[in-house]
Amino acid sequence: MISFDCLFLKMKNAISVDLEDWFCANNFDDVLGYNKWDSLELRLRESTAKILEILSKQRVRATFFVLGYIAERAPDLIKEIKSAGHEIASHGYKHQKISTLTEDQFDDDLKKSVRAIKGACGVSPVGYRAASFSITQKTKWALKILSKNGFKYDSSMFPTSFHPSYGAKLASLNIEKIDGIVEVPLSVVKFINLRIPFSGGAYFRILPYWLTKQFIKKINRTGRPYIFYIHPWELDTGQPKIRLSFLKRFRHYFNIPKTKNRLERLLNDFEFTNINEVIKLGQK
Repeated sequence: MISFDCLFLKMKNAISVDLEDWFCANNFDDVLGYNKWDSLELRLRESTAKILEILSKQRVRATFFVLGYIAERAPDLIKEIKSAGHEIASHGYKHQKISTLTEDQFDDDLKKSVRAIKGACGVSPVGYRAASFSITQKTKWALKILSKNGFKYDSSMFPTSFHPSYGAKLASLNIEKIDGIVEVPLSVVKFINLRIPFSGGAYFRILPYWLTKQFIKKINRTGRPYIFYIHPWELDTGQPKIRLSFLKRFRHYFNIPKTKNRLERLLNDFEFTNINEVIKLGQK
């Protein structure tokens, strides 16, 4: 008899890394703005190396959404990621929420990120993820600008209203084409009338692993792949501790010592590949 667990292993889920350093997180916007970044310690090489090692052991190729600023400061790291066979995508340049930008400002930031990434590794990215998942019902205009700039897919919409600063609660849960670009929404699980987020990041660190595992099985049963994301700083146990509000401090620092082990378990329990490959598999 074939177990249900074996069936879940046949589903290709998507793993992505938002390649930014600890000080780039939007939790620090009010205390460590972009104008201070150059003076801060770049720590992501070691934590990214841990992620690359885990991916290599499991023979998994991920999508790395590279911040243009990081591409300029650490071009050798971007080359290393590309050489390991991972997909290189864009995370914008300054990690600015689209809701704070005009259309022209967004277009400029996008182009600057592409130049930085191409300069670092020779790749013109076709995938994009906005800072703080800030493509919502109000900022869907960004999709047309992405398409105009040659992007093929976006993974910025988070179909939930649980988070205080983002969420496209009316967005589809499915991968589908919108305004000429494929939208790959972050994963939520439906419970009665709620859409519970569990796609990665703080959700992955806060929720018990057994619950995340059950949620993945639940959406895989519907035929939807799990779209997972993580940041290198979530494996960095030695990063500076910055004074924040209780909620922001909790979201940023909680359970960081457990992230590496949980990531290893996740890749052992389910099959993963990069986002572009998941889109292609869904179109067959």
